[in-house]
Amino acid sequence: MSRTQRRLRQELNHLRSDPIDGCSAHLKDNDIFNWTASIQGPHVSPFAGGTFNLNIQYPQDYPLSPPTVTFATKIYHPNIDSDSGFISLNILGPDWCPVLTISKILLSLQAFLADPDPHNAIVPEIALEYQIRRSIYERTAVDWTARFAMEWTDRFAE
Repeated sequence: MSRTQRRLRQELNHLRSDPIDGCSAHLKDNDIFNWTASIQGPHVSPFAGGTFNLNIQYPQDYPLSPPTVTFATKIYHPNIDSDSGFISLNILGPDWCPVLTISKILLSLQAFLADPDPHNAIVPEIALEYQIRRSIYERTAVDWTARFAMEWTDRFAE
């Protein structure tokens, strides 16, 4: 077993023994380098009530290089491309550090949903809306969350 595989096993075991509230991650097709994850939308955000699925692909040289994390669920967010799922988050790029773990990444993404960074946006129109017309941004994000990130029964449950 390689160092990368050992590290990934440790991270997976850590997630199982010390789960993160509102987050989960699992191997996809029993492949240690290919994971799926889900994040619950933060309660104090337009994403509340939604479950957002992620794809995580680890490189062979992990943790020296960051994993590729993309949203599989469509989301209305200035830092996430709704078509490709690409995420503009510094810790997954220039600020990556080998001590970061999937637990820290999932927590960062969950916080990122509640607190976008319009200055590091990949969807400038949404960033501008977030800055200038926040109520319209929030209304659209709530709508997209209901359409793409909630089970049909969740939308009508009280």
